Amino acid sequence: MLTSLLMAVHVIGVVMWIGGVVFVTLIIFPMIMRMEQSFEKVMFFQGTEHRFAKIAKVCVFLVGLTGGLLLWRTGEHRILFTLQGIGPTIMLLVWTFYVLVLLFEAKVFKAVFSGKAQQDTELIFRRLTQFHYVVMGLSLLAIAVGVGAAHYSP
Repeated sequence: MLTSLLMAVHVIGVVMWIGGVVFVTLIIFPMIMRMEQSFEKVMFFQGTEHRFAKIAKVCVFLVGLTGGLLLWRTGEHRILFTLQGIGPTIMLLVWTFYVLVLLFEAKVFKAVFSGKAQQDTELIFRRLTQFHYVVMGLSLLAIAVGVGAAHYSP
């Protein structure tokens, strides 16, 4: 029963977190790129990112907590970083990447939106869009590998 509950919370957290990343990448960034005023782009991005970051942090925490508990309860922690444990290993690596991004997000945004960014917001948002596509790809890979690993029976 506890494992099922942990799995449900884990999957809901992943859906909210990665769904938000996909929404930001495929909807928000194209909207920003169509805006004409640099100040408007920056304000819209900061407002959206600030709101989503809170949700993402909660989801990333829950996904990490439930994922760790699931690894422990199922004994899969023993197969991490092996070929047999490729699914949980990729999920762990993607989760770790997100934790690092979220921990250093304020410093990164401060650096990104200072200096040259004030003069060339188009370039900055192009780079941020490219970064989000990479992050989205890694996230979808982790989901695909996780689902595949969960349904694979040797």
